[in-house]
Amino acid sequence: MRSLACSLAISGGCFLGFAAQPSDLPVLPSSVSSATNVLTLEEAVRLALENNPELRASRGRIDAAAGRAYQSKLWTNPELIFSAEDWPVSGGGDFSDAKQTIGAAQTIPFPGKKNLDRHIGISGVRLSEAELDLRRVERVRDVKSTFYQVLAAERLVEVAGELVNVAESSAATARKRVAAGAAPDQEQLRAEIPLEQARIELSGFQQELTTARQTLALLLGRPDLTEVPVAGALRETADLGLLEQGPDQWLPNHPSVLAVKTNRDRAELELRRARLEPYPDVRMGLAGGRIGETGQSILQLELSVPLPIIDRSKGKKQEAQANVRIAEADQVAVEQRLLREWGTASKRFRTAVEQVTNYRDRILPKVNEALRLVQTGFEQGKFGFMDLLDTQRTTAEARLTYQQKLLELNVAQAELEFLALGAIQSEPKKIKP
Repeated sequence: MRSLACSLAISGGCFLGFAAQPSDLPVLPSSVSSATNVLTLEEAVRLALENNPELRASRGRIDAAAGRAYQSKLWTNPELIFSAEDWPVSGGGDFSDAKQTIGAAQTIPFPGKKNLDRHIGISGVRLSEAELDLRRVERVRDVKSTFYQVLAAERLVEVAGELVNVAESSAATARKRVAAGAAPDQEQLRAEIPLEQARIELSGFQQELTTARQTLALLLGRPDLTEVPVAGALRETADLGLLEQGPDQWLPNHPSVLAVKTNRDRAELELRRARLEPYPDVRMGLAGGRIGETGQSILQLELSVPLPIIDRSKGKKQEAQANVRIAEADQVAVEQRLLREWGTASKRFRTAVEQVTNYRDRILPKVNEALRLVQTGFEQGKFGFMDLLDTQRTTAEARLTYQQKLLELNVAQAELEFLALGAIQSEPKKIKP
């Protein structure tokens, strides 16, 4: 009992764990470093960027947009024209007596239409690239947050396991004291209640660890990595320099803003294109042949122009104008949302920094010192068994809370990095149509 109590008196931020034996570790896939036999945060980010199905789909959308952009700048194919006119069908006439011509016809788009189609196609590629860029930084943020959750859950399971061991030893000691007549029955009940609570907490933390591992494997696009151990530790100090980068510095280049700006630019191009739609494309044809009866060679010129009388593309122009307004509103909404997220994340970050600092520098040293004093007093007969039991549980609960505060700090910093460093971390794929 006393050795277990002494094992809890450790410095703030350091935690006892149960080291896994080499034979207990699962066989890792070749994509995970065999040198360390664990999954690091850097490796997790790399795997997510390579294997996440949403990112693969986004890359496919870029290729599809590039194909549409290439196709949009091409003219329609020319038409082969063959005609036979004035073909006598009575009086012994045959095909050679008909006027025969052969030639080609081409639809010539109104000036400016194909140029706008090309720019609309390029804008579509850029939009797909911006969306991929956004998905990338979102996945990095999500992987970091989930990786931190796995680390925190592992530490919580370790500390909760220690608390169960202490509670079991305390309950065993209480039973012996009651059986020997050295303590009343209620002492045993008071010792068994914390044991049941500790077991329930341990079970909850184990379930959280399982869920966090499954979520991480899903983000990585690698379900086979669910049981792979992770390496690293939750940071106990914060990067306060993130708060120095105001929204005016990162907002214009954030992938979310770039995506909606690109969408707005494409909507404006589509509006310009819709305004040209009523102007007709010209179909020109040229054919040559002969007159059957005389054998005289002829040239035939064909010119047709649609008359925009019924359809003046009024509906297309109305739709395009509405899309421009929608895109402008979307841009404002995204910028406002990012500013709200920045404000919320900054507050969470500052609160987490303050709480972690308080626990690390004030609370944990005090509870550890209190445990040491009560342990010493218990050995000297100055404190009772229940005093020692309460102090042990208070110490363990303080360390559990400290781990949860560390998780809040790390997740808040990952969110700030997504906002403030998103434009720096992004590396969109560039495809020229």
